[in-house]
Amino acid sequence: MLELARGGRLGARELLDESVCRLGHTRCVFEALEPCVDTPPTGTHEVDEKREVVDTGVPLGEKVALEALEPPDCLVQQSADLCDVTRDRHHLRAQPISYGASDVGGNRCLELGSRRGERLDLLARSHERGFDVCGRRSSRGRVCDPLLGSLEGQGIHARRGYSPRRMDTAELDYDLPPELIAQHPAEPRDASRLLVYRRSSGGIEHRTFSELPALVGDRLVVVNDTKVVPARLRLRRSSGAAVEVLLVERLDDGRWEALARPTRRLRAGEQLGSVVLVEQLDGGRWIVQLEGEPDGEAPLPPYISEPLADSGRYQTVYGEASGSAAAPTAGLHFTPALVEALDPARVTLHVGLDTFRPVTEARVEEHEIHGERYIVSADSWARISAARSVLAVGTTTVRVLETVARTGELAGRTLLFVTPGFVFQRVDALLTNFHLPRSTLLAMVMAFVGVEEAREIYRAAIAERYRFYSFGDAMVVL
Repeated sequence: MLELARGGRLGARELLDESVCRLGHTRCVFEALEPCVDTPPTGTHEVDEKREVVDTGVPLGEKVALEALEPPDCLVQQSADLCDVTRDRHHLRAQPISYGASDVGGNRCLELGSRRGERLDLLARSHERGFDVCGRRSSRGRVCDPLLGSLEGQGIHARRGYSPRRMDTAELDYDLPPELIAQHPAEPRDASRLLVYRRSSGGIEHRTFSELPALVGDRLVVVNDTKVVPARLRLRRSSGAAVEVLLVERLDDGRWEALARPTRRLRAGEQLGSVVLVEQLDGGRWIVQLEGEPDGEAPLPPYISEPLADSGRYQTVYGEASGSAAAPTAGLHFTPALVEALDPARVTLHVGLDTFRPVTEARVEEHEIHGERYIVSADSWARISAARSVLAVGTTTVRVLETVARTGELAGRTLLFVTPGFVFQRVDALLTNFHLPRSTLLAMVMAFVGVEEAREIYRAAIAERYRFYSFGDAMVVL
């Protein structure tokens, strides 16, 4: 072991030089060395509550202030293409990443990427102007049991609860040959055609509705069991002039919200047969008092110009809760045998005409939905929340499921407006009819399957001569 005459501690290089000197019996001079390792990075434990960092590269007692970063004045949103992040595609399957309640502020989200029809529900939120690093709110996780999530759902209806995509209403347009508008329902009900779209591959298949049980697999089917009210009343004024009243929503004590025409000639307090006009609202709406129960005609949509021989064909076979002004048309294809085979869970949403009111604003997100009443039993929600995968029958069923999933409220009034950018939390598959251009229903389909994918589906349906709208054929997205 070498004994070094020089005092102090030697580095590895100095020790080597000294050894060489002694072995060679030559005189060796030590050279001043500079450290070859940079100052180590500051550890998290070295940041104090005043946002000051102790720099290990300066003498003790001196501190360097950490300046807060200023956010940019404006960030331009751009679409994030996440299609090619992974090659195996197993880590970016079409499974939505749920937002917590911190998303209810209405921030816009980036458009989602897709490949071969598969939607990748990954969202990225842009920084907000004036972001305060000191007042930053901590994120809150979503309540696992939707029944316990009412606190998280505060403000959901007032602000929609998600970040809608900016979308021109013109994107909801498409050209449909008039002869493809179905005037009569198929006979029997399950003889309707069924277009099958598979999101994993982007493939389209053409089946019949009777084949649905073989396509559903182990998914839980959920239906809307509302029943249509014979709400179209043809009445006369005291002068003999004809008046038409359409009951839209039951209120209380025999009162209804209704549409009446010609509304400009009507006056509050006027008696029209079994109806008394109580109060005029905007948009041709009235509060009316009805004597007894509604006893009119089925309120068929205006694009159906031919009379319906059997009014029961505008009802689903499983409808029980009377209260709708329009039928949940996706359910019109079911037969009693199909209902027995699928054993669906049931929810109730009373369909108002607002669901079918066309979007007239230039931007889809500027359209206002007035809301519809819904109710779900605790037993039904227990089945729904426990299901591995859920197939919603109709857009009205989607609104109920996604509302309850966010609010935990099993009864109430939903104002949820589903447009592209929406993250679905409970609905995994969708069965629906083909919808009108510029409708909120088509916007929901685009939100579920993708904008371009929806256009592709509709082009294929028109090319294959599918029948459209309420009495038309159906499509299922799996």
